[in-house]
Amino acid sequence: MVLKETENLSFECETGNYHTFCPISCVAWLYQKIEDSFFLVIGTKTCGYFLQNALGVMIFAEPRYAMAELEEGDISAQLNDYQELKRLCLQIKKDRNPSVIFWIGTCTTEIIKMDLEGIAPKLELEIQVPLVVARANGLDYAFTQGEDTVLAALAQKTYSNSQQRNSQKTNSREQEPLILFGSLPDSVANQLTLELKKQNIIVDGWLPAKRYSELPNIEPGNFVCGVNPYLSRTATTLMRRRKCKLISAPFPIGPDGTRLWVEKICAALNVIPQGLDIREQESWDSLSDYIKLIKGKSVFFMGDNLLEISLARFLINCGMIVYEIGIPYMDKRYQKAELDLLAKACANNNVRVPKIIEKPDNYNQIDRIRDLQPDLVITGMAHANPLEARGISTKWSVEFTFAQIHGFTNAKDILELITRPLRRNSGLKELGWDKYNTEI
Repeated sequence: MVLKETENLSFECETGNYHTFCPISCVAWLYQKIEDSFFLVIGTKTCGYFLQNALGVMIFAEPRYAMAELEEGDISAQLNDYQELKRLCLQIKKDRNPSVIFWIGTCTTEIIKMDLEGIAPKLELEIQVPLVVARANGLDYAFTQGEDTVLAALAQKTYSNSQQRNSQKTNSREQEPLILFGSLPDSVANQLTLELKKQNIIVDGWLPAKRYSELPNIEPGNFVCGVNPYLSRTATTLMRRRKCKLISAPFPIGPDGTRLWVEKICAALNVIPQGLDIREQESWDSLSDYIKLIKGKSVFFMGDNLLEISLARFLINCGMIVYEIGIPYMDKRYQKAELDLLAKACANNNVRVPKIIEKPDNYNQIDRIRDLQPDLVITGMAHANPLEARGISTKWSVEFTFAQIHGFTNAKDILELITRPLRRNSGLKELGWDKYNTEI
């Protein structure tokens, strides 16, 4: 008899706003990942100010992104969208000569119904540069879902780009093609590729690749597997439009998640996994000093980057108590394997199953934090200082987005981030410094 783990989980929806970073911030890591790309964000001055503040430290390095600022003439339809975008793209082609230009739509392009998808096919034929349109607006998407919209759009462009390059490959391989999707630093992607290689599994490509010309050939029947929990739209595109087979697996975050991620891929490709017990145990052993610090401590996730379920599951297996998991958006189908593992982690550690609250209302959350008094709150930057001033230790959730947290080796980096505020406040108390006790 198979236990349906997800039936033990409690889901609620408070229909609060997306209290997250704007999804156009995905440009920060994607333009560095796809080295021959250029990202053109089409929006208002507000979008430009955000990019300047969020990415301003890179401005002197001539980064491969720019802001197409909509003016009154654009919004009132007095200017020709096609001609304006053509002028900008020709300038980009002349100055930077990218292999692909991404148009990133914003809230304003959505509101004024700018037909970016209709303009792009005609314009790319004229300027002879591929154009990929992604609508990363904050009305519909949370922080990290900006990457999801970009990869979903990119998944529809890969066949024509790589068909000729891959047509000469032989079909003598016994293994079905495997493509992994999700943007990771090259070192982390190489680690995961190596873990699969140890199981005699070849990764045929990553979406995205380092260069547009190196995108994998995606054909019907190919196996695909994600590495991040916020890529549900990309998974749906690969399944429905490209007719790929999605491997449902927990995400490779923490030793427990990484082992099951590898095992699920092995099972799909009819490979018997070897040595994963030892590999996982070695990883847990390397975390022992951190686990001593957090065992029995409580944590509260306010919700920001959609990594909350995976991080909560890992921390529960480290001995922490999770009071609540706030998450901006929950796709139960795409995250089913992760949810099953969360319920199993709670059962194995004999702890209460945390509530999972989609689109949480921050005012309600503050009340619950005041009542529960958790040892640590993982939150967006807007709430960190107010909570710290009221005696609650916090950690910015955005740090987990940019840190290297995937795979067996990088599990230590997760606990380094988690324990840092706890160690800091403990050290300050030893020095005689007491935190404010202001009531929330």
